[in-house]
Amino acid sequence: MKNRTVAVVVTYNRKDLLKKCIDSLLKQEGESCDIIIVDNASTDGTADFVRCQYNVPEVLYMNTGANLGGAGGFQYGVKKAVLMGYDYVWLMDDDTLPEKTALNRLLEVNRELNGKWGFLSSVAYWTDGSICRMNIQKKNIYKHIGEEEYNKKYSFVKMCSFVSLLVKADVIREIGLPIGEYFIWTDDYEYTGRISSKYPCYMVPGSKVVHAMKVHTRVNFATDDVSRINRYHYIYRNDVHCYRRYGWRGWMYIILKDIYTVVNILVNAKDGKLDRMKVVCRGFREGLKFNPSVEMPE
Repeated sequence: MKNRTVAVVVTYNRKDLLKKCIDSLLKQEGESCDIIIVDNASTDGTADFVRCQYNVPEVLYMNTGANLGGAGGFQYGVKKAVLMGYDYVWLMDDDTLPEKTALNRLLEVNRELNGKWGFLSSVAYWTDGSICRMNIQKKNIYKHIGEEEYNKKYSFVKMCSFVSLLVKADVIREIGLPIGEYFIWTDDYEYTGRISSKYPCYMVPGSKVVHAMKVHTRVNFATDDVSRINRYHYIYRNDVHCYRRYGWRGWMYIILKDIYTVVNILVNAKDGKLDRMKVVCRGFREGLKFNPSVEMPE
């Protein structure tokens, strides 16, 4: 272990993007970090690529042995990071490209707040320089941050994505790991919401990353290819589990979101309308009895 901070990068069959992410992490200025690559059993040669191209002490390669999804990958990597003794765990996908001062700006705010925070979140931009719509932080379960928050040194937030999220190891030991059983989707909102229910948490505009998504858009179940629709039951199942703990406000959010989804399907889906609505209903039903346990790192 060289540094107090470790970046946990989850990857699956995207070694070209992973290379850009690793290179960005190794070029951090002011503060440096070690890097844990969590490979969800890629089949594109990621293992050999990382071991050959990044044979340095800062880069640690770990293979999960199976595709655990993004949620399972982060659970795996965060647990390893805490057990290895790091003080700060910096979570991100393999298509996240931190600017050179991204980590330094996060840790500057850490010092200014005297460590009194649960998580710190960077601002994610898309490749054209605009704010990435997929990664706008939420003030509460209904509302995202507004333009005024980007002009402050840091602002309170309640939920955000795993695209450049810094968490203290002490907080992880207390509140547990991300829920790997989510597999994909909503694991980030569940986890950051769990942290912010106990600690003040902040967005740090000075910490910037590029989220190199292929298409700058939110997931749209109504217009996605019909061959991909079955995987969406995860989001509707996980949403029920995530938001129901917020009481009537959470249930209202779930109901309104699902109603909006059904209307969107009826208006905009070009095919498979009934099948799409069945996926929403299936996810909702599964969510009512979905009770995954929270694993502790130790």
